Amino acid sequence: MRVVITPEAQSDLRRIALWIANDNPSRAISFVKELSQAAKALAGLPHGYPLIPRYERRGIRRRSYRRHAILYAVRIDRVIVLRFLEPGRDLDRALGLR
Repeated sequence: MRVVITPEAQSDLRRIALWIANDNPSRAISFVKELSQAAKALAGLPHGYPLIPRYERRGIRRRSYRRHAILYAVRIDRVIVLRFLEPGRDLDRALGLR
């Protein structure tokens, strides 16, 4: 199964990198790489993380990685990474459901 990262999720990675880079540029690069690898690893166990309450009908799941959320949906032939969110981000707003 392949993993597809949406443009919104790519934008999230850039935003996270810029935020971390304010304090530690080298860690920003390594953290975003780790976060991306955690998302790509979903291909091996796509149903291994729970559906998010209130988003079950949409099939949206969450994997946590070092306090960040990887929001994704499983389709027949792929995993679609929808967003990468920092702690405290509003899910409805991030998913455009508000």
